[in-house]
Amino acid sequence: MELALVTGGSRGIGRATAHLLAQAGYRVAINYRQRAAEAQQVVAEIAAQGGSAFAVQADIADETQVIALFNQLDREGTLRVLVNNAGILFTQCRVEDLTAERIQRVFATNVTGTFICCREAVKRMSTQHGGQGGAIINVSSAAARTGSPNEYVDYAASKGAMDTLTRGLALEVATQGIRVNGVRPGPVYTDMHADGGEPQRVDRVAGAIPMGRGGQPEEVAQAVLWLASEAASYVTGTLIDVTGGR
Repeated sequence: MELALVTGGSRGIGRATAHLLAQAGYRVAINYRQRAAEAQQVVAEIAAQGGSAFAVQADIADETQVIALFNQLDREGTLRVLVNNAGILFTQCRVEDLTAERIQRVFATNVTGTFICCREAVKRMSTQHGGQGGAIINVSSAAARTGSPNEYVDYAASKGAMDTLTRGLALEVATQGIRVNGVRPGPVYTDMHADGGEPQRVDRVAGAIPMGRGGQPEEVAQAVLWLASEAASYVTGTLIDVTGGR
């Protein structure tokens, strides 16, 4: 059966994406690091709607765990879609207050983890490796453009690195049956803002968004689904902003 892996799939954009991929007919692997109950809830919701999904634990910041994750997927089916959605951020602060430990932790997940997931996916999807092709979608952030001053420049920088990975990898595998694209959400109503210390952040910045409101996870997930689909068969190396015009 054709598989779609969504990293960080237990909540927010990952959860919404998992639902749409299941509706599109994929068996969805919902990766989580700590939120086992939430991941199993998503699996149950998908099953209740007639879809197929399973949860798989792995901290993508750990290369050994990523390799084990992909080895498990090999036993479940053929990987055709990878959505690199897992990401972390910490409490808002200025660059002058950042520590090396925090920066390294952010980059370990958001950059290194994404690279390793892409590496493992390419080994399985590439026609040069006997694969059937596939699509990789990296969930970046509008922060890569704005820099997120006074909030989390480290997170923004990690997403800038993800955008560069998206473009470079897309060119490397363009003739191997793999398309690589990215989605850059703007302020979206997810629990992640609480991780940054301001659960109501989207409401605070909504006035600066041309459309005058924050986004919903499902609106970002629709862009991810399109990039994963054959409707986007001539699209690679592209970044789609889902930002309400911001």
